[in-house]
Amino acid sequence: MRCLARALVRWKSAEEGGRVSGPPTAPVYAATAVFVEGGQRTADHLSILLQDLGGLEDGRLCAVDFLVRELAAPHLVVGGELLVMEGPKVVATARVIEAR
Repeated sequence: MRCLARALVRWKSAEEGGRVSGPPTAPVYAATAVFVEGGQRTADHLSILLQDLGGLEDGRLCAVDFLVRELAAPHLVVGGELLVMEGPKVVATARVIEAR
């Protein structure tokens, strides 16, 4: 999968309000995401693609891309945060560790 960034993704447990079935097992997971800037969510939900690249101590390393790359690219900075959503529910948090 082509990618705009790599991120450390932490999937919420069912008890935390995350996915009941646990982290996705598909090769590429599609959902929506919002950027968090200055402690506030941005208004736009963007379609995100995550490809699991393996486990790390604090979560999963994922390749990150977006269906509309030009809307996401200005927000992708190292240390930037995203909330991965399924409908209105936050199922994961992501911190950008590499932006291209």
